[in-house]
Amino acid sequence: MNEEIEPGAVAERVRALSSWHDDWSGLRVAVLGLGVTGFSVADTLVELGSRVRVIHGAPDPDRERLLDVIGSERFAAPGDEEQLADLAAFDPDLVIVSPGYRPDHPLTTWAEDRGVAVWGDIELGWRLRDKTGRVADWICVTGTNGKTTTSQLTAHMLVAGGVRAVPAGNIGTPILDALRDPEGYDAIVVELSSFQLHRLGEISPYASTCLNYAADHLDWHGGAEAYRAAKARVYENTQVACVYNRADAATERMVEEADVVEGARAISFGLDVPPPSGFGVVEGILVDRGFHAERRDSAFELVSVAELAERGLAAPHMVQNVLAAAALARSRGVEPAEIAQAVLTFTPDPHRAQRLGERDGVVWIDDSKATNAHAADASLRALDGVVWIVGGLLKGVDIGELVAAHAHRLRGAVVIGAERAEVLAALAEHAPAVPLVEIVPGETGVDPEGAEAGLAGEIMTAAVRAAASLATAGDTVLLAPAAASMDQFKDYPDRGRKFQAAVSSLGGEADGDPAGADAS
Repeated sequence: MNEEIEPGAVAERVRALSSWHDDWSGLRVAVLGLGVTGFSVADTLVELGSRVRVIHGAPDPDRERLLDVIGSERFAAPGDEEQLADLAAFDPDLVIVSPGYRPDHPLTTWAEDRGVAVWGDIELGWRLRDKTGRVADWICVTGTNGKTTTSQLTAHMLVAGGVRAVPAGNIGTPILDALRDPEGYDAIVVELSSFQLHRLGEISPYASTCLNYAADHLDWHGGAEAYRAAKARVYENTQVACVYNRADAATERMVEEADVVEGARAISFGLDVPPPSGFGVVEGILVDRGFHAERRDSAFELVSVAELAERGLAAPHMVQNVLAAAALARSRGVEPAEIAQAVLTFTPDPHRAQRLGERDGVVWIDDSKATNAHAADASLRALDGVVWIVGGLLKGVDIGELVAAHAHRLRGAVVIGAERAEVLAALAEHAPAVPLVEIVPGETGVDPEGAEAGLAGEIMTAAVRAAASLATAGDTVLLAPAAASMDQFKDYPDRGRKFQAAVSSLGGEADGDPAGADAS
């Protein structure tokens, strides 16, 4: 604690900080983690005059040099014990935690046990949102799947409606970087992971959504109830619109239980004919009955499913993303024609049900972004005759139910990843007749010189060759691992890039656009 101020006074000073224009100078702040979020926090607080010390594990020479340039202190050590000793010696007034730190991490529990405030980057961002005179509305997006695509779509729709807007948060651009833009924004679409929601703080979104709910990250949260509680926090204190998935009872219950600002409305979306205050599909047309003055009898037409199909956006879960984004954008005043314009000029990110083309009658699809069972379920549900590349880090989730639901559509399975035993057991129990190949590192039979660099490329090359041997004309080879990637790959884009490189290296005739379509 600061020796010049009594402990209680320091804590009170920290609690009272609620504006960029408050006095942050001299505050001792420990920042845990040096990823993109941790660096953005350090950079912001140094600008505000705080004394900042970044404590992290893995070396990051580039960001470490930048910390030196901006004037932040830093300490790197591989072990928690060494980091904890440094944290204690620094004696912080405030700790800011990068999203990946578990609730029971020894550094955060040390701080909490001593009464030191522990915030996430989102809570810090909310307190600093008034740097410019243009204070943005926050439109918050979470869900087990579809967050990034929906956040991008929402921001694209807002811009089409003349709103200065940007997606930020878990999507890749830290919230603090968006808030420090010198021109400011009218709205920020804040993608929130369950990790960020765990340390959300007292924010008040303009509009919010939980797109869907399925068990994920149970190892991090400590169980399904804690994960659900984190997701439900997105609706707390919402001002105008709580957007939920009426086909997902869990999200509806979250809205019913949320303590919102008086007057906030519940707006549903789904693939069926919508009720009043809902978005849905009527005779192949996406419609808005949520923001029509005569919504009990009329609806605004937005865009047709046929038009979405021309953009590669007609998979059922992608249509849901479009509807959710439209509801959020309409809550901020974007007109129906502007929604349609935005949807029909939207280009999704790669590795989200991205169709790579067809080779000798076999379609190849990269859905590396399917990092959990819920996402893989959506991807599998849209296909028949699938050779499935599956496996990685399951994050404490049993995929038996997923395998059982889709065993009838599997032509084969190729199992990768560190937790292969669990996947193989699920396939043996629920799809015993499905041919399968297990890819064992070091036993791939692939010449490393012929694969994309490193063991990861060798593994994926072997997986693609195995899938090609199992597939026949009319089948689809689908990379939808239902698992995180960091056991064998840098991240899910790295996994997807190596998949695409391995597919490109196959012989045979190919056609199709590798830019493909996205269905997060």
